[in-house]
Amino acid sequence: MKRYFHDIVIAFESILSNKLKSVLTALGIIFGVAAVISMLAIGKGAQQEILDQIKMVGVNNIVITPIVEEKSADNESDSGDNGEQKKEKFSRGLSLKDAESILQIIPSVQKVSPEVSLNSFVMQSGKRSPAKIIGISKDYFDLYNLSLQEGTYFNDYQEDHGIQVCIIGANIKSKFFSQSDPVGQYLKFGNIWLKVVGVLKKTNVSLTSFENSGVNVYNDNIYIPVKTMLMRFQNRALVNTRNMQSVSMVVMGGFFSMRSTSPSQNTSSNYHQLDKIIVQVAETEQLTPTTELLSRMILRRHSDVKDFEITVPELLLKQQQRTKDVFNIVLGAIASISLIVGGIGIMNIMFASVMERIKEIGTRMAIGAKKKDIVVQFLSEAILISVTGGFIGVFLGIVISKLITSFAGILTIVSPFSVLVAFGVSAIVGVIFGYSPAQRAAEKDPIESLRYE
Repeated sequence: MKRYFHDIVIAFESILSNKLKSVLTALGIIFGVAAVISMLAIGKGAQQEILDQIKMVGVNNIVITPIVEEKSADNESDSGDNGEQKKEKFSRGLSLKDAESILQIIPSVQKVSPEVSLNSFVMQSGKRSPAKIIGISKDYFDLYNLSLQEGTYFNDYQEDHGIQVCIIGANIKSKFFSQSDPVGQYLKFGNIWLKVVGVLKKTNVSLTSFENSGVNVYNDNIYIPVKTMLMRFQNRALVNTRNMQSVSMVVMGGFFSMRSTSPSQNTSSNYHQLDKIIVQVAETEQLTPTTELLSRMILRRHSDVKDFEITVPELLLKQQQRTKDVFNIVLGAIASISLIVGGIGIMNIMFASVMERIKEIGTRMAIGAKKKDIVVQFLSEAILISVTGGFIGVFLGIVISKLITSFAGILTIVSPFSVLVAFGVSAIVGVIFGYSPAQRAAEKDPIESLRYE
């Protein structure tokens, strides 16, 4: 053991005596390891963002949204060549009854929350700020994994009777109640006063780009029971009913024609009572069959009028994650090539080193060194260079990851696994690419080596 330790010491002294050459040899390993760590850190950060987003959009959630199209009086009905008009099918739109029926009829559905949103201004103690108010059921907070910082959720009585209570996001609390406890105090939204019963915990995940997939910016919202929204603020179903009462039935050649008595050229096409219905199923495997069943059920309830759209945010995010995974694999592969190039550089330098030190090899073998000693010496040099380069590369990779986060705004997470992999690969590269030159050095004839000039 002492013999081999002496060989390693000789290798270390050889590296120190050729500092510049050793540093240049290690550069390939340094940049290779740094590239691998930084690329894996970017991939890990992207994966964590996706996981956080999946959590925030709700696990196993299905989002049903209405399709709203602009219509004009000129194209409300289509005329045939003989002046006959086609009878349009009537749909009551996405409604609270749809949400109730989904929960009652489909066995795979665990929870359902209708949603109606309205933008206006909120006031409190002379302060005024734009905000969004959202009418929901109490299941909404379970669907999106939202917890309270203080206060309570809506109770059954408040939900069933449309009581004027609200739960506010963290940013609303900061704007209006930075110096006081908001629970029990009142906010004025529009012309209605709402009693604050709870405050949501602040969420730090950036989800603005996913709002169309069923995600809200929770910190900036005010939440009220959906029946409070429909009774106090906005109920488009009542407008839809009034529109139906103002439609006259005209008999034309045995065909019924629906004509609006309104003189307006452009009619409001958003007749849906709800802006969204969020449905949660028990298992991920039930997402696809439940989506198909929901489509058939709502289509039947809407008289075969396709005025709604069904999306599964989790599947969209997972698809995005798969795309990023492929991208990260490509980046990792490209970064790994740097390690291979670095290893080839080590091998080339070690071969050159063997040629330069033939006389040294002959001298050592002449005074009693065995072939194993020569192999250990040159292999140790290659491993020490690659391991040292690995250490420097790990440090450089961590620094690069932090700089990417600071200046590019891209989340990076340096995991112990990535450090272990990069460092382990650098050591293996030293062994693999250092063994052949070491073996070649050991095969030198001592007599010929001593004669070498």
